This record gives sequence, structure tokens and C-alpha cells, in this order.
Amino acid sequence: MHTPTAMVTLCSVILACLAPWNVWGHAFPQRSEPAVGATLAVSPPRVRIWFDALLEPAFSRLQVHTVSGQQLDKNDAQVNPTDATLLEVPLPSLPPGTYRVLWSVVARDGHRTEGEYTFTIQQGH
Repeated sequence: MHTPTAMVTLCSVILACLAPWNVWGHAFPQRSEPAVGATLAVSPPRVRIWFDALLEPAFSRLQVHTVSGQQLDKNDAQVNPTDATLLEVPLPSLPPGTYRVLWSVVARDGHRTEGEYTFTIQQGH
């Protein structure tokens, strides 16, 4: 015969196994401005990336480089103070060309993820 304590323990274990895994997962980008692979007519004022988890500001970074590796931002990326899923960096006016966005974040659960993508500013006509 099962005791009430054993049943509660068994139910707790089952519920823990059924809990969503993303609670323990990494932060992954949900969308960005400019979008991945975008071609723009004008220079964007900033790069913004929204993630699917809350970010640790002290351990999250975002940089914009030329394809040859020159960093163009002022190393002043930050997690938005009113939206802890948004990482953003202001940009100077950029000339036509292709740019690399490099990001590295630590979610509040302690997991690090990183990645990169490019966007292009087209030559004016």
C-alpha cells in the first residue's frame, strides 16, 4: 500500500520531469534589428537583439565590426534597463558595406551562449 508521503514524492518527481526544459536552458535570440542578413538603405542608429531569457548585464556583450575586424561601436552595449531580454548598442553613422554583429550573453540561470550575424548597408543610388 502507498503512503501519502510516497505519493506526494512520486507526483513531485513526475512534475519535475515534465517541467519545460527551457527553464534550465540558454538564452537564444528571438529577433534583431537589423535582422539577420538584412540589407538596409541607411545606417541603423543601433543594433538590438531580443533573447528568450533574462540576461545578466555584467556578462553580456554586443559588438559591431567591419568584415575585416575593426570594431565600430564604442564598447558601450548594455542590457536595456526596462527589458532584461534586450541587448543593444548605439552605432555611429556607417557607410555602405557589410557588418558583423558579435554577441555573447549569460542568462540569469548562468548559461552562456554566443553567436554572430551580418547585415549590409547598400550603396545609395
